[in-house]
Amino acid sequence: MYPLFPTFAFLGFVLSLIPLPWHIQAWNSGTCAFMLWTAISCLIGFVNSTVWSDNLRNPAPVWCDISSKIIIGVSVGIPAATLCISRRLYYLTSGSTVSITHEDKRRMVIIDLCIAVGIPAIIMTLHYIVQGHRFDILEDIGCYPVVYNTLPAYFLFFMWPVVLGVISFVFSVFVALTLRSFWIRRLQFNQLITSNSSMSVSRYLRLVLLAIIDMMCTIPLGIYTIWLGNKGVGLAPWISWEDTHFNFSRVALVPALIWRSDRSRATSVELTRWLPVLCAFLFFALFGFASEAQRCYKIAFWRVMRVFGVTPAPTTPSKAGLKTLSLG
Repeated sequence: MYPLFPTFAFLGFVLSLIPLPWHIQAWNSGTCAFMLWTAISCLIGFVNSTVWSDNLRNPAPVWCDISSKIIIGVSVGIPAATLCISRRLYYLTSGSTVSITHEDKRRMVIIDLCIAVGIPAIIMTLHYIVQGHRFDILEDIGCYPVVYNTLPAYFLFFMWPVVLGVISFVFSVFVALTLRSFWIRRLQFNQLITSNSSMSVSRYLRLVLLAIIDMMCTIPLGIYTIWLGNKGVGLAPWISWEDTHFNFSRVALVPALIWRSDRSRATSVELTRWLPVLCAFLFFALFGFASEAQRCYKIAFWRVMRVFGVTPAPTTPSKAGLKTLSLG
């Protein structure tokens, strides 16, 4: 996979962050969380696959401590961010946010942060309970988190992507049903959406599509990944804290020949690192070519060109509004 994966991972990191400025301006905290979790995962994947290509050294144990824990957070963070998006769309579609004040926006952002950052942070902390040893290093993959396959692990970690996906599914079904009825009365639909100054019909539909695609993938992939990662691995009994964390400081070094020889484990590992990259490209495909994105690209381009003394040609009054936009 080298250099294919690190190339796509780095592109995913960059593409995830390109739409970030205007989503921050629009107070779209759920989409911002989605972008940041995706970007962080792509960056970790890029670094790990580059540093540990064809080797099993352990030159940066602290990096592995941090990155392996973040990988745990990402597996919950992306579904949690999707839940925030679905939840926001639900309240918008239900008419609960026809008139939004600054205080309403602030409250929605706080709730989104509790879901998209707070829940992953809690799961990352709880993961330590079922963390059998410090971390693994897989050749060609890099640092990888460890989960001791015992019953508490399913309640503390494995089930949460699926649970969040199910909750998102409930919100998304309501949005889809309401959207269908609104589509019949398009004028009312347009008035409801445009009453929110940070939303347009185009952006709303793109967010709905993102939520539906991610929701359709999260539940089956979450179940499949749980089954795949534990296929052929017996469920160990929970004996005690001391038993689970015996010789906790050890680091398992796994050659590529070994982990790739187990098809189930190899598929699970590859899914874990490729899915965030696919999320990055999906997000950019939906939002990277939108009209607001093109306006910001144009502004950024001319800001760079002005450094070299090149300025845009005079615009007509109908296009002058483009100059009022900013990236910050």
